[in-house]
Amino acid sequence: MTRRDLFLRHLAKACLAIALGLAGTLSAAVAAQARSYHHYVEGNPAGTAPDKVSGGLLLMGGGDRNLDAMRWFFAKAGHGHIVILRATQQGQIGKEFYREVGGILSAETFVTRDRSAADDARLQDALRHADGIFLSGGDQGNYVRRWKGTPIAAIIDAHVAAGKPLGGTSAGLAMLGEKLYGCMDGISQTSGPALAAPFGPSNTIEDDFLHLALLKGVITDTHFKERDRLGRLFAFVAKAQVGWPGDRMPLIGLGVDESASLAVEPDGSARIFATAPDGGAWLVQGDALRLPVTSGPLDVAGIRVIGIGHASRLFLPEGRVENPAFVRDYAVSKGVMQRPVDVVG
Repeated sequence: MTRRDLFLRHLAKACLAIALGLAGTLSAAVAAQARSYHHYVEGNPAGTAPDKVSGGLLLMGGGDRNLDAMRWFFAKAGHGHIVILRATQQGQIGKEFYREVGGILSAETFVTRDRSAADDARLQDALRHADGIFLSGGDQGNYVRRWKGTPIAAIIDAHVAAGKPLGGTSAGLAMLGEKLYGCMDGISQTSGPALAAPFGPSNTIEDDFLHLALLKGVITDTHFKERDRLGRLFAFVAKAQVGWPGDRMPLIGLGVDESASLAVEPDGSARIFATAPDGGAWLVQGDALRLPVTSGPLDVAGIRVIGIGHASRLFLPEGRVENPAFVRDYAVSKGVMQRPVDVVG
Protein backbone atom coordinates (compact mmCIF):
# COMPACT_ATOMS: atom_id res chain seq x y z
CA MET A 1 0.00 0.00 0.00
CA THR A 2 1.41 3.36 -1.01
CA ARG A 3 1.83 6.31 1.30
CA ARG A 4 -0.97 8.01 -0.56
CA ASP A 5 -3.31 5.06 0.12
CA LEU A 6 -2.37 5.09 3.82
CA PHE A 7 -2.98 8.81 4.00
CA LEU A 8 -6.40 8.47 2.37
CA ARG A 9 -7.35 5.60 4.70
CA HIS A 10 -6.41 7.62 7.83
CA LEU A 11 -8.21 10.63 6.41
CA ALA A 12 -11.35 8.56 5.85
CA LYS A 13 -11.22 7.21 9.41
CA ALA A 14 -10.75 10.71 10.82
CA CYS A 15 -13.69 12.03 8.78
CA LEU A 16 -15.86 9.14 9.94
CA ALA A 17 -14.95 9.77 13.59
CA ILE A 18 -15.76 13.45 13.23
CA ALA A 19 -19.07 12.64 11.54
CA LEU A 20 -20.02 10.15 14.25
CA GLY A 21 -19.05 12.66 16.96
CA LEU A 22 -21.15 15.37 15.36
CA ALA A 23 -24.05 12.96 15.01
CA GLY A 24 -23.76 11.98 18.66
CA THR A 25 -23.61 15.60 19.75
CA LEU A 26 -26.61 16.43 17.58
CA SER A 27 -28.54 13.46 18.97
CA ALA A 28 -27.76 14.52 22.54
CA ALA A 29 -28.85 18.06 21.77
CA VAL A 30 -32.08 16.85 20.22
CA ALA A 31 -32.73 14.58 23.20
CA ALA A 32 -32.07 17.44 25.63
CA GLN A 33 -34.38 19.71 23.66
CA ALA A 34 -37.06 17.03 23.71
CA ARG A 35 -36.88 16.77 27.51
CA SER A 36 -39.37 18.71 29.53
CA TYR A 37 -36.73 20.10 31.86
CA HIS A 38 -33.25 21.62 31.96
CA HIS A 39 -30.64 19.77 33.99
CA TYR A 40 -27.54 21.10 35.77
CA VAL A 41 -25.05 19.19 37.92
CA GLU A 42 -22.33 20.34 40.31
CA GLY A 43 -20.15 17.67 41.91
CA ASN A 44 -20.72 13.90 41.95
CA PRO A 45 -24.36 12.80 42.41
CA ALA A 46 -23.28 9.14 42.49
CA GLY A 47 -21.44 9.53 45.79
CA THR A 48 -22.72 8.32 49.15
CA ALA A 49 -23.45 10.84 51.91
CA PRO A 50 -20.51 10.79 54.32
CA ASP A 51 -22.66 11.52 57.37
CA LYS A 52 -26.00 10.44 58.78
CA VAL A 53 -29.11 11.84 57.06
CA SER A 54 -31.88 13.08 59.35
CA GLY A 55 -35.19 14.86 58.92
CA GLY A 56 -35.96 18.55 59.14
CA LEU A 57 -37.56 21.46 57.29
CA LEU A 58 -35.82 24.69 56.30
CA LEU A 59 -38.40 27.44 55.76
CA MET A 60 -36.68 30.40 54.08
CA GLY A 61 -38.32 33.79 53.63
CA GLY A 62 -36.81 34.43 50.21
CA GLY A 63 -33.87 36.80 50.64
CA ASP A 64 -30.16 36.18 50.92
CA ARG A 65 -29.46 32.76 52.34
CA ASN A 66 -28.03 32.63 55.84
CA LEU A 67 -24.90 30.44 55.75
CA ASP A 68 -25.58 28.91 59.16
CA ALA A 69 -29.07 27.94 58.01
CA MET A 70 -27.67 26.33 54.86
CA ARG A 71 -25.03 24.46 56.84
CA TRP A 72 -27.78 23.21 59.17
CA PHE A 73 -29.70 21.94 56.13
CA PHE A 74 -26.63 20.34 54.54
CA ALA A 75 -25.81 18.62 57.83
CA LYS A 76 -29.35 17.21 57.92
CA ALA A 77 -28.66 15.86 54.42
CA GLY A 78 -25.51 14.16 55.69
CA HIS A 79 -23.40 16.54 53.54
CA GLY A 80 -24.48 14.40 50.61
CA HIS A 81 -26.51 15.00 47.45
CA ILE A 82 -28.96 17.94 47.18
CA VAL A 83 -31.60 18.00 44.43
CA ILE A 84 -33.06 21.42 43.63
CA LEU A 85 -36.40 21.87 41.88
CA ARG A 86 -37.56 25.02 40.16
CA ALA A 87 -39.62 26.12 37.15
CA THR A 88 -37.65 29.13 35.92
CA GLN A 89 -34.07 30.36 35.50
CA GLN A 90 -31.09 28.02 35.34
CA GLY A 91 -28.65 26.22 37.62
CA GLN A 92 -27.24 29.19 39.52
CA ILE A 93 -28.52 28.01 42.90
CA GLY A 94 -26.75 24.68 42.50
CA LYS A 95 -23.47 26.49 41.89
CA GLU A 96 -24.11 28.60 44.99
CA PHE A 97 -24.82 25.55 47.14
CA TYR A 98 -21.86 23.53 45.89
CA ARG A 99 -19.19 26.16 45.24
CA GLU A 100 -19.99 29.01 47.63
CA VAL A 101 -21.62 27.37 50.67
CA GLY A 102 -19.85 24.05 50.13
CA GLY A 103 -19.73 21.00 52.34
CA ILE A 104 -21.84 18.71 50.11
CA LEU A 105 -21.00 16.04 47.57
CA SER A 106 -23.20 17.50 44.84
CA ALA A 107 -26.04 19.79 43.86
CA GLU A 108 -28.29 18.76 40.99
CA THR A 109 -30.85 21.21 39.61
CA PHE A 110 -33.92 20.37 37.52
CA VAL A 111 -35.80 23.29 35.96
CA THR A 112 -39.13 21.86 34.80
CA ARG A 113 -40.63 23.33 31.65
CA ASP A 114 -44.08 21.74 31.79
CA ARG A 115 -46.16 19.14 33.64
CA SER A 116 -44.80 16.20 31.64
CA ALA A 117 -41.44 16.59 33.44
CA ALA A 118 -43.03 14.92 36.46
CA ASP A 119 -43.22 11.66 34.49
CA ASP A 120 -39.54 11.66 33.56
CA ALA A 121 -37.76 8.61 35.00
CA ARG A 122 -34.40 10.37 35.33
CA LEU A 123 -35.87 13.22 37.35
CA GLN A 124 -37.86 10.84 39.54
CA ASP A 125 -34.80 8.69 40.18
CA ALA A 126 -32.73 11.73 41.18
CA LEU A 127 -35.41 12.83 43.66
CA ARG A 128 -35.69 9.34 45.16
CA HIS A 129 -31.95 9.16 45.73
CA ALA A 130 -31.57 12.72 47.05
CA ASP A 131 -30.25 13.19 50.58
CA GLY A 132 -31.95 16.58 50.67
CA ILE A 133 -34.52 18.27 48.40
CA PHE A 134 -34.76 22.04 48.01
CA LEU A 135 -37.60 23.95 46.32
CA SER A 136 -36.30 27.21 44.90
CA GLY A 137 -38.08 30.51 44.30
CA GLY A 138 -40.12 31.59 41.31
CA ASP A 139 -43.84 31.57 40.56
CA GLN A 140 -45.73 29.13 42.75
CA GLY A 141 -48.53 29.05 40.19
CA ASN A 142 -46.11 27.18 37.92
CA TYR A 143 -45.38 24.73 40.73
CA VAL A 144 -49.08 24.04 41.29
CA ARG A 145 -49.70 23.52 37.58
CA ARG A 146 -46.60 21.39 36.98
CA TRP A 147 -46.21 19.39 40.20
CA LYS A 148 -49.53 19.08 42.07
CA GLY A 149 -50.99 15.58 41.84
CA THR A 150 -47.86 14.24 40.09
CA PRO A 151 -45.07 11.81 41.03
CA ILE A 152 -42.92 14.82 41.97
CA ALA A 153 -45.27 15.73 44.83
CA ALA A 154 -45.62 12.10 45.89
CA ILE A 155 -41.84 11.59 45.96
CA ILE A 156 -41.34 14.76 48.03
CA ASP A 157 -43.92 13.49 50.53
CA ALA A 158 -42.15 10.12 50.69
CA HIS A 159 -38.76 11.81 51.04
CA VAL A 160 -39.89 13.72 54.15
CA ALA A 161 -41.73 10.70 55.59
CA ALA A 162 -38.48 8.72 55.25
CA GLY A 163 -36.69 11.16 57.54
CA LYS A 164 -34.85 13.25 54.96
CA PRO A 165 -34.69 17.07 54.95
CA LEU A 166 -36.72 19.41 52.75
CA GLY A 167 -36.10 23.12 52.25
CA GLY A 168 -37.93 25.85 50.41
CA THR A 169 -37.42 29.55 49.75
CA SER A 170 -39.89 32.18 48.52
CA ALA A 171 -42.30 30.31 46.20
CA GLY A 172 -40.67 27.08 47.36
CA LEU A 173 -41.74 27.85 50.94
CA ALA A 174 -45.21 28.95 49.84
CA MET A 175 -45.83 25.38 48.60
CA LEU A 176 -45.13 23.54 51.83
CA GLY A 177 -48.20 24.03 54.03
CA GLU A 178 -51.37 21.96 54.08
CA LYS A 179 -53.07 24.98 52.52
CA LEU A 180 -51.23 27.35 50.18
CA TYR A 181 -51.64 30.55 48.22
CA GLY A 182 -51.27 29.50 44.59
CA CYS A 183 -51.14 32.92 42.88
CA MET A 184 -52.93 31.17 40.03
CA ASP A 185 -53.85 34.39 38.23
CA GLY A 186 -50.19 35.43 38.08
CA ILE A 187 -50.84 38.62 40.10
CA SER A 188 -49.30 38.49 43.55
CA GLN A 189 -51.78 39.59 46.21
CA THR A 190 -50.98 42.63 48.34
CA SER A 191 -52.47 43.28 51.75
CA GLY A 192 -54.89 46.07 50.78
CA PRO A 193 -56.82 44.25 48.03
CA ALA A 194 -56.64 40.98 49.97
CA LEU A 195 -58.31 42.52 53.04
CA ALA A 196 -60.88 44.25 50.83
CA ALA A 197 -61.91 40.96 49.18
CA PRO A 198 -60.49 38.00 51.13
CA PHE A 199 -63.02 35.57 49.71
CA GLY A 200 -62.77 36.81 46.14
CA PRO A 201 -61.35 35.00 43.10
CA SER A 202 -57.93 36.68 43.34
CA ASN A 203 -57.25 34.96 46.65
CA THR A 204 -56.42 31.61 45.06
CA ILE A 205 -56.06 29.13 47.92
CA GLU A 206 -54.97 25.60 47.01
CA ASP A 207 -54.61 22.37 48.95
CA ASP A 208 -53.74 18.68 48.51
CA PHE A 209 -50.27 19.42 47.18
CA LEU A 210 -47.81 18.28 49.86
CA HIS A 211 -48.80 16.42 53.02
CA LEU A 212 -46.15 17.21 55.62
CA ALA A 213 -46.98 16.22 59.20
CA LEU A 214 -45.12 19.18 60.74
CA LEU A 215 -47.05 21.66 58.58
CA LYS A 216 -50.49 20.10 58.98
CA GLY A 217 -52.98 22.90 59.55
CA VAL A 218 -50.47 25.56 58.43
CA ILE A 219 -50.43 28.05 55.55
CA THR A 220 -47.17 29.88 54.90
CA ASP A 221 -46.13 33.23 53.44
CA THR A 222 -42.77 34.76 52.49
CA HIS A 223 -40.89 38.07 52.03
CA PHE A 224 -43.10 38.91 54.96
CA LYS A 225 -42.17 42.08 56.81
CA GLU A 226 -40.35 43.53 53.80
CA ARG A 227 -43.47 43.40 51.61
CA ASP A 228 -46.00 44.21 54.36
CA ARG A 229 -47.81 40.89 53.99
CA LEU A 230 -49.54 40.53 57.36
CA GLY A 231 -52.88 41.70 55.97
CA ARG A 232 -52.80 39.24 53.09
CA LEU A 233 -51.93 36.40 55.47
CA PHE A 234 -55.05 37.27 57.47
CA ALA A 235 -56.99 36.95 54.20
CA PHE A 236 -55.29 33.65 53.32
CA VAL A 237 -56.16 32.16 56.71
CA ALA A 238 -59.75 33.38 56.49
CA LYS A 239 -60.41 31.96 53.02
CA ALA A 240 -58.49 28.75 53.67
CA GLN A 241 -60.83 28.05 56.60
CA VAL A 242 -63.97 28.19 54.48
CA GLY A 243 -65.27 24.64 54.76
CA TRP A 244 -62.58 23.79 57.33
CA PRO A 245 -63.80 20.79 59.37
CA GLY A 246 -65.39 21.83 62.64
CA ASP A 247 -63.56 19.17 64.61
CA ARG A 248 -60.12 20.46 63.55
CA MET A 249 -58.04 23.08 65.30
CA PRO A 250 -58.02 26.49 63.61
CA LEU A 251 -55.55 27.00 60.79
CA ILE A 252 -52.23 28.71 61.56
CA GLY A 253 -50.64 31.34 59.34
CA LEU A 254 -46.84 31.40 59.33
CA GLY A 255 -45.03 34.30 57.65
CA VAL A 256 -41.23 34.35 57.35
CA ASP A 257 -39.26 37.56 56.83
CA GLU A 258 -37.07 37.88 53.75
CA SER A 259 -33.97 37.99 55.95
CA ALA A 260 -34.92 34.92 58.01
CA SER A 261 -35.17 31.15 57.93
CA LEU A 262 -36.96 28.79 60.29
CA ALA A 263 -35.07 25.56 60.92
CA VAL A 264 -37.55 22.89 62.03
CA GLU A 265 -36.26 19.79 63.77
CA PRO A 266 -37.98 16.39 63.32
CA ASP A 267 -39.74 16.84 66.70
CA GLY A 268 -41.31 20.09 65.45
CA SER A 269 -39.17 22.51 67.47
CA ALA A 270 -37.97 25.41 65.34
CA ARG A 271 -35.55 28.32 65.67
CA ILE A 272 -34.61 31.36 63.62
CA PHE A 273 -31.51 31.90 61.51
CA ALA A 274 -31.31 35.40 60.03
CA THR A 275 -29.10 37.68 57.98
CA ALA A 276 -30.48 40.76 59.78
CA PRO A 277 -30.81 41.39 63.54
CA ASP A 278 -34.56 41.97 63.30
CA GLY A 279 -35.29 39.06 60.93
CA GLY A 280 -37.88 36.63 62.21
CA ALA A 281 -41.26 35.02 61.64
CA TRP A 282 -44.88 35.83 62.42
CA LEU A 283 -47.49 33.36 63.62
CA VAL A 284 -51.17 34.15 63.05
CA GLN A 285 -53.63 32.21 65.18
CA GLY A 286 -56.61 31.39 63.04
CA ASP A 287 -59.44 31.08 65.57
CA ALA A 288 -60.70 34.68 65.11
CA LEU A 289 -60.47 34.22 61.33
CA ARG A 290 -62.82 31.23 61.28
CA LEU A 291 -65.72 33.31 60.05
CA PRO A 292 -69.41 32.62 59.37
CA VAL A 293 -69.49 35.34 56.70
CA THR A 294 -67.69 34.48 53.45
CA SER A 295 -68.25 37.63 51.41
CA GLY A 296 -67.31 41.28 51.53
CA PRO A 297 -64.26 42.86 53.15
CA LEU A 298 -62.62 41.40 56.21
CA ASP A 299 -64.21 42.73 59.41
CA VAL A 300 -62.89 41.03 62.53
CA ALA A 301 -61.21 41.77 65.86
CA GLY A 302 -58.99 39.80 68.20
CA ILE A 303 -56.55 38.32 65.68
CA ARG A 304 -53.62 37.14 67.81
CA VAL A 305 -50.18 37.51 66.19
CA ILE A 306 -47.03 36.15 67.86
CA GLY A 307 -43.52 37.17 66.86
CA ILE A 308 -40.79 34.55 66.55
CA GLY A 309 -37.35 36.06 67.09
CA HIS A 310 -33.79 34.87 67.60
CA ALA A 311 -34.44 33.84 71.22
CA SER A 312 -37.82 32.20 70.48
CA ARG A 313 -38.74 28.58 69.99
CA LEU A 314 -41.68 27.60 67.80
CA PHE A 315 -43.30 24.18 68.08
CA LEU A 316 -45.09 22.81 65.03
CA PRO A 317 -47.69 21.88 64.03
CA GLU A 318 -49.47 23.14 67.17
CA GLY A 319 -48.05 26.67 66.86
CA ARG A 320 -46.86 27.12 70.43
CA VAL A 321 -44.15 29.79 70.88
CA GLU A 322 -41.72 29.97 73.79
CA ASN A 323 -40.15 33.36 74.55
CA PRO A 324 -41.99 35.26 71.81
CA ALA A 325 -40.52 38.47 70.42
CA PHE A 326 -43.97 40.06 70.81
CA VAL A 327 -47.66 39.21 71.21
CA ARG A 328 -50.20 41.50 69.58
CA ASP A 329 -53.91 41.57 68.91
CA TYR A 330 -55.03 43.00 65.58
CA ALA A 331 -58.37 44.12 64.25
CA VAL A 332 -59.56 44.74 60.68
CA SER A 333 -62.54 47.05 60.15
CA LYS A 334 -64.26 46.86 56.78
CA GLY A 335 -61.06 45.77 55.09
CA VAL A 336 -58.80 48.30 56.82
CA MET A 337 -56.11 47.22 59.28
CA GLN A 338 -56.35 48.91 62.69
CA ARG A 339 -53.52 49.75 65.08
CA PRO A 340 -52.52 46.61 67.00
CA VAL A 341 -52.60 46.26 70.77
CA ASP A 342 -49.57 44.76 72.52
CA VAL A 343 -50.47 41.96 74.91
CA VAL A 344 -48.53 42.02 78.17
CA GLY A 345 -47.77 38.88 80.18
